[in-house]
Amino acid sequence: MKVGGVLKLVLRFALGFSKPRKPVLGTVVSGIVEEVGDKCSKFKKGDEIFAMTGFRFGAYAEYIALKESSVIALKPENSTFEDAAAIVFGGTSAIYFLEKAEIRNDSVQDVLVYGATGSVGTSAVQVAKYFGKNVTAVCSRTNFDLVKSLGSDEQIDYRDGSLEKLQKKFDIVFDAVGKLDRKTARKLLKEKGIYKTVGGLEVASESVEQLEFLKEMFTTNKLSPVIDQIFTLDEIVAAHRYVDTERKKGNIVVKISNTS
Repeated sequence: MKVGGVLKLVLRFALGFSKPRKPVLGTVVSGIVEEVGDKCSKFKKGDEIFAMTGFRFGAYAEYIALKESSVIALKPENSTFEDAAAIVFGGTSAIYFLEKAEIRNDSVQDVLVYGATGSVGTSAVQVAKYFGKNVTAVCSRTNFDLVKSLGSDEQIDYRDGSLEKLQKKFDIVFDAVGKLDRKTARKLLKEKGIYKTVGGLEVASESVEQLEFLKEMFTTNKLSPVIDQIFTLDEIVAAHRYVDTERKKGNIVVKISNTS
């Protein structure tokens, strides 16, 4: 996801200006535990895990050392490593922002997800449906079938002007790509509605509880990972270039080795 404005400056401070502060990038991990330390009690050699490293990065590698107190959990037993990796980033972000918007509140009924075909958006649609909400997905018309398959009740093409003319109001408006005009977003809210965006200064935090929740959703067939393409580590430059085209649907997965 591309960022701009103040958030871009903040990320420059966090990540580095002329070059990355962390030489090995990547924030999502799925794989097999090769070794554990003497004091490790939560995991054992051979465990299949998935994890989020956050600003510590390090996932673009064959091996990574993680503390057992990190955001790490046993992956869903019925998932491939690719699927497990694909549900992490977008899933944790969607859970974070939707919970901040009080998605669990029974009074919340109508949710609009702007940018519903990205990694965060595809997860947000499914998380909102998991909680029994009426979900309106905003994306291009060519992707209506995709968001319908994820459970969205209504679909709006962001390019034809219908969103700006929409009379319906929402309890939650979630901009999952950081591109929705704020004035438009606020016009779409009910009197006590909540607007959240990934494009502001608020940065999603990850937790083990989020991973366990995503695992539960996946295991009970309430969450389907959307994988656009799978690249090898040798193709990492091509993978990033493809993401930069802003045409991807869901997630891009980088496969380090034959662990599936």
